[in-house]
Amino acid sequence: MATAVDELLDMLFDMVDEAKNAAFSSDKCVIDRDKALDLIEDAKKQLPVDLAEARKILNARNEYLAAAKREAEEIRKRAEIEANQMVSEAPVMTQARQKAREVLARADEEAKKTCRETNEYCADLLRRTEDALAAAHAEMRQVHNQFRSGMGSGGSERSSSAGGGRMYDAEADG
Repeated sequence: MATAVDELLDMLFDMVDEAKNAAFSSDKCVIDRDKALDLIEDAKKQLPVDLAEARKILNARNEYLAAAKREAEEIRKRAEIEANQMVSEAPVMTQARQKAREVLARADEEAKKTCRETNEYCADLLRRTEDALAAAHAEMRQVHNQFRSGMGSGGSERSSSAGGGRMYDAEADG
């Protein structure tokens, strides 16, 4: 599941990977600083969108659980009504009570099973979403820090081209 943050980081990686070598250097390259910073900024802005998606998943889980509880209650009520309708005489009454208990037990088991499976599914989905967000965030911070440290160590290797951009050390990304 590729997120917008993943795509932005891939674009930044491609920019550095495809950049031309700096003059007289095979381990340094020149990239468009503004474009790289824009990609990093866009990735930072996209993280709240991914968090919103995680919230939507959590809300959907809660709605599903509420629906499962309502359905279980409806099954229980129908079973109770059915049991009451079956009661007319003592032997029939005993059978009806037994059947009602069985129906209620099945409804309770089914509701518990549905709730458990829903919780497991949502917990796994949220865990995977958190892992993906954490990985994307960590990767973005690493690239951002590497980019900034590469800019800070430029020293005398500043480009004399328009804009006075600093050289970026692609090997440090490696």
